[in-house]
Amino acid sequence: MNSPLTFLGVDIGAESGRLMAGLWDGSKITLLEQHRFPNSPVAIHQSLRWDLLHLWKNIQDSLSLAARHFGSQVRSIGVDTWGVDYVLMDARGEWLGIPHAYRDVRTRGLVEEVLSILPRETIFAESGTQFLEINTLYQLLAAHRADPALLENARRLLMIPDWIHWALCGSTCSEFSNATTTQLVHPKTRSWSTSLLDRLGMPSHFLPPIVLPGSPLGTLLPEVAHASGLAQIPVIAPGTHDTASAVAAVPTKLTGSPRWAYISSGTWSLIGTEVPEAILTRPVQDTNFTNEGGVDGTYRLLRNSMGMWLIQQLRKALAQNGHAYDYAELVQLAAHADPFRSLIDPDDPRLLRPTDFIPLLQSLCRETQQPIPESPGALVRCILESLALRYRQVIGWIESITGTPIEVIHIVGGGSRNTLLNQFTADATGRPVIAGPVEATALGNVLVQGRACGEIDSLQDLRQVVSDSFHHEMREFLPCTSQRSPWDSAAQVWSARFCATPH
Repeated sequence: MNSPLTFLGVDIGAESGRLMAGLWDGSKITLLEQHRFPNSPVAIHQSLRWDLLHLWKNIQDSLSLAARHFGSQVRSIGVDTWGVDYVLMDARGEWLGIPHAYRDVRTRGLVEEVLSILPRETIFAESGTQFLEINTLYQLLAAHRADPALLENARRLLMIPDWIHWALCGSTCSEFSNATTTQLVHPKTRSWSTSLLDRLGMPSHFLPPIVLPGSPLGTLLPEVAHASGLAQIPVIAPGTHDTASAVAAVPTKLTGSPRWAYISSGTWSLIGTEVPEAILTRPVQDTNFTNEGGVDGTYRLLRNSMGMWLIQQLRKALAQNGHAYDYAELVQLAAHADPFRSLIDPDDPRLLRPTDFIPLLQSLCRETQQPIPESPGALVRCILESLALRYRQVIGWIESITGTPIEVIHIVGGGSRNTLLNQFTADATGRPVIAGPVEATALGNVLVQGRACGEIDSLQDLRQVVSDSFHHEMREFLPCTSQRSPWDSAAQVWSARFCATPH
């Protein structure tokens, strides 16, 4: 029997990174984790920065492990990460400053300031993107305000996965899916909207060429190959925005019009559907949806919402107070807490950078004259029910925008392990939920590489591979008829409190 081909996927999120090996036998894919390492922003002098050298060192260590385990079986490598953050480089490839993290306070208030200069309609027509203060557009404005010479001296802006690809092979391109998170890519021409930077008094000469998912970027640099023990294998751009890779691996069997929705559930919840072209109607703008690039020229029509970040922050706060729980224990506590006692808007801007999470959560309930959640179970249930109600609202908006009923919701990513939230989502939306695979992002990464290497024919075939290979870990959650009325009542109360103006 021939040895399987191996595709290496570097997958880095806001909490951790890892190298995953995708072993392809010609019909099914198996994932093996080679190395996992922590990733978190570093606070210094009232700013928040990414330690990219730490990430690069761990990637190098990962490559050495892969070389020892798989040797000549390794066919290619590609990288995906979160969006919006970037590295500025000069003509010699040196950094211009330590890259900021998107939760840095420097962009606070800049969305409103930009909207006082340019009409919302103009920005949306030029980008088709959700208005979030973490977007690259506002980060660049903050950088320009702090030091106008910085952007003038820059010769290249590379998004985080593009920078890692540069470290691997010397490429200085920007992959389409991550480029669209900047709020600087025109949704019709699919090229940079330099006019937005022009009108805000910023240069644009540093913006790199945009390439599509599946594009070959080069081969491992000789020194990288030598240090790792790998050959000079191809470096292939997957959907470098982690959600683009995750959506590519959604194991849907539905084709044609957007009859299915996805929730890519991790630090953020990305709730959306796949469409062939960006949708730029007024309802999309008014509900603050975004059109982000996907695989095969598709767009991901979605809403960003706070996701497992809220549970992560709660768990951290409880541990600081001397109460250490793992995630499974928190879910169990929430399952036994009273339902619909306290609800919040999970996208309240104050939750983006919380300094004292539990008092803030309780304060949000106090503001709306609700019972104050005190116990860990009540706090977790407050978050999970609120997330499910946000999901319900966004699914309703998707149906209204596309004119197509959503038949099924796929939840992928680490949050798909939260069985209570999966059931809440089914009950709140009245739709069946299919949870899994957990490793959708890594799967999308390695399978897009496999397709680029000629092993898979189409995006639908890719999704069939995921379904065939991971059907054992996928679970279906059906809405409980007895829960229809309680969730309908909760949704009415929640909407009255929180949904006057979309964030």
